[in-house]
Parts: sequence; C-alpha cells; structure tokens
Amino acid sequence: MKKIFFALIVLIGSYAFSQNNIILSRNDLLAGASFDNRISGASGKILSYDDISGSPYPEKSFKDAKIAENYQNTAVRYNAYKDEIEFKDGSEIRILPKDSNFQRVEITSPKQTLVYLTLEDEPTGYYYEIANGKTASAYKKIKTSFKDIQPASTPYGTDQPASFSTTAPTYFIVLDGKVIKKPKNQKQVIDLLPEKKGVLNSFFKENKTKLDKEEDLKKLVTFLNQN
Repeated sequence: MKKIFFALIVLIGSYAFSQNNIILSRNDLLAGASFDNRISGASGKILSYDDISGSPYPEKSFKDAKIAENYQNTAVRYNAYKDEIEFKDGSEIRILPKDSNFQRVEITSPKQTLVYLTLEDEPTGYYYEIANGKTASAYKKIKTSFKDIQPASTPYGTDQPASFSTTAPTYFIVLDGKVIKKPKNQKQVIDLLPEKKGVLNSFFKENKTKLDKEEDLKKLVTFLNQN
C-alpha cells in the first residue's frame, strides 16, 4: 500500500512539474510582439497588407510546425518582408521571439525548416535550410520588398498602387564554416575542399550539378557529408 501511495505522489509531482514547464515555456513564447500588418507610406498614408498588391508571404496560409523541443506544435507562417515568423495564439497572431529558444522552426507539411542564424557578411535572419551536416550545409534566403504608391506623372494619369515584390532566392553553401554566396561554379566548392578534389570532380561530372538549382545543392551537401 505504501509503495502505491509513493508511486502516486511521484506521478502527481511529475505532472505538476511538466505543467509548470508548459506555463514557463508559454510565457517565453508570448514574449513576442503582437502582429501588425500596417505600413506607413512616404505620403503618410497608412496601408494594410490588404491594400497592397502582392504578398509579403512566400505562403500566406499558416502551417503546423515544431518551433522548439519543449513546445507543442504551433501554426506559423514566414513574413519575408519583415523577416519574421508569425504564429497563431488562439484568435490572435503574434511574432515568434528572435532568441535562442526558437532558432529552428520545422514546418510539417510541406516539409520545410527555417533557421535563425548569421552567415558570413550577411545580416542575422531567417534562412530556409536546404540540407545540413557537419561538413556542409546549404540555405536559401527569400526577400520581399515594398514599393510605395507612385503618384501619376500627369493630371490625367492614374496612381500606381503600392506593391510587394519578391526576388529570386539567394543560395548559400557553408563548407567547414566558410560561406559561398550565390555559388556560380564548381571551382568555388573545390577550392574550399581541396582534399576532396578528386571525388568532387567525379560527382560534378556524373550529376551535371547546377549550383543555382535547389535539388542539386541538396544532393551535393548530402554527398559531402557522407564522403
């Protein structure tokens, strides 16, 4: 009987501890700012995202994601204009804090990973992870810019509406801590890994690798981490 009583005490204590951890984790999560979709144009006019053509989001809908080890999955989306991850808190939208607790956000479907990091000579921010490992990793950066309303050049013309514009992704390869931005040719990779020159030449020849293609970068990084 005493053993059963002791087991119950341990179980209740463990449950209370886990609940307390959830509360603490939630407080950390809610440290992020509230979502604001307003932009102040040069004319002083306040615009909402709905007033602007295009979108600041690579994907506008929220996706289920693992945001940290000690949190339940959360619905998120990436704002490429503000370089922020938004998440749903009930009916409210908030901004994921940019701190060490939330450096890696793994979207369930379609499977994508956003990593908050600093690459050489680049500002700290969110990058889509293409592949990673001890020797090599690859990332892409998506940026969206805002163009304000353009007044008509003549009294009879019409104003050009405000718009969001997303540029083509910028790719990065990280080899033993060194970064290649917008990799252009195979020699850039070989020069950073001269000891792998032979196997790399064979790999490039066999696979006809194009360093501006995401699938090719993924295949290259996987190969480097296995050889």
